[in-house]
Amino acid sequence: MAAATKSRTLTGTDTPPSFVLALDPGREKCGLALLRSDGEVLYQAVVRAAAVRDMVADLLARHPGTVVIVGDRTGARQISRALDQLLQQNTVLVDEHRSTEQGRRRYFRENPPRGWRRLLPLGLQTPPRPYDDYVAVIIAERYLESLRPR
Repeated sequence: MAAATKSRTLTGTDTPPSFVLALDPGREKCGLALLRSDGEVLYQAVVRAAAVRDMVADLLARHPGTVVIVGDRTGARQISRALDQLLQQNTVLVDEHRSTEQGRRRYFRENPPRGWRRLLPLGLQTPPRPYDDYVAVIIAERYLESLRPR
C-alpha cells in the first residue's frame, strides 16, 4: 500500500499537502475526489476520460497546494504522463488493489438501497450509477494514511 512518486518513496515524515486530488483512471471514465489533508471530502465526481485534464486543471486553479495522486492500475500510465505535462511535476501513484471493492461498499453505505431493493443482499446488487468517485476517495485516504507517522 505504499504510495510512491517516480523518484522517491513517501514516508511518515513527509508533510501532508493542503489538498489531495485523487484519480481512479479508466479507459472511458475517471473517478475524481478532492480531499483536505484531514480527510474531509470536498468534491467527488465521475467524468469522461477525455475531460479529466480540464477538470484537474480547474480544480488545481481553485485549490493551490494540491498534490495529485493516481491509482496505479488501468490507464494509470497514460493519465499520469498527461498530468505530469500539465502540472510540470510528478503525480503520485498509489496502489489501488481492491479499491474498487471498497469503493462499492462505501457507495452502498452512503447510499443505502430503498424500497424493495433493501431486501436484496448487497452482494447481488449493482450500484445504479458509476462509483469511480468513491474509489478515488479510497485512493486518497490510502495516500493520506501513508503520510501518517508509524
